[in-house]
Amino acid sequence: MPSDAPANPATPAEPRRSRRLLDPVDRVSEILFGLIMALTFTCTLSVAEAGEAEVHEMLVGALGCNLAWGIVDATIFLLVNLVERARGANLIGAVRATADAGQGRRLISDAMPEALASGMDAAALETLRLRVAGISVSTLRSGPRGTDWLQALGVFLLVVAATFPVAAPFMLMEDAALALRTSNGIAIAMLFACGAGLGRYAGTSAVRIGLLMAVLGIGLVAITIALGG
Repeated sequence: MPSDAPANPATPAEPRRSRRLLDPVDRVSEILFGLIMALTFTCTLSVAEAGEAEVHEMLVGALGCNLAWGIVDATIFLLVNLVERARGANLIGAVRATADAGQGRRLISDAMPEALASGMDAAALETLRLRVAGISVSTLRSGPRGTDWLQALGVFLLVVAATFPVAAPFMLMEDAALALRTSNGIAIAMLFACGAGLGRYAGTSAVRIGLLMAVLGIGLVAITIALGG
């Protein structure tokens, strides 16, 4: 006779694999970072005095800067992944180690985002506690995984790739003033597109967030240049 009893909550479900190497916020953040860094070079070029040598120096500086920061960002991203995994392993270990079910539920609730935790009642937390308690800590690798390296590579490539759309006009146009105007137009369009992407991801107005990001990005570039960045 089939049983209507729920499956054993202590048996952990198969983890759901993400289809995306980087989530939308990570992708947009890295593109914005690379774009703003590149703009700090292109926007300081004096088109009235710029010759071929000055334009070449600016392009080399912008690419070199984003290559360096791409490496730094990728390294930090990799380290953050390892720290988060270690934190997750510690949480699982703490939940498994405590004999007090209430304490285990509190540990899990404290680790959740506030908006999510506020919607979890004691029964839901208990079910989750039993599932967490059934996970073997030994299955959580503390070292870097293949996906970690791929994500770090993705971060590096996004930062570097953001250089080329704003640098391309200087490579293709002889008129430095026209190249600068074209580059700035491309940059504003990219800022808007990044903001619109974040707006869609957040479920709000893509146009409003796109315009806000364009204005904010221009302001950040101005501040960075003013501070000598």
